[in-house]
Amino acid sequence: MAKITIDATENGPYVITVDRKTVAALCRCGASSNKPNCDGSHSKIGFKAKAFKLEV
Repeated sequence: MAKITIDATENGPYVITVDRKTVAALCRCGASSNKPNCDGSHSKIGFKAKAFKLEV
């Protein structure tokens, strides 16, 4: 069974990892012009959010 983790990075995107390989960085600030993927807009708008980790 694959090990899947979702890391909400501090002030940044959700990073999805499958078996220790990063497969996606998803926007959580809402400002990305490439939704659902992160395009770095969080740093331009000053997005602030705490980091946390989920294991699925």
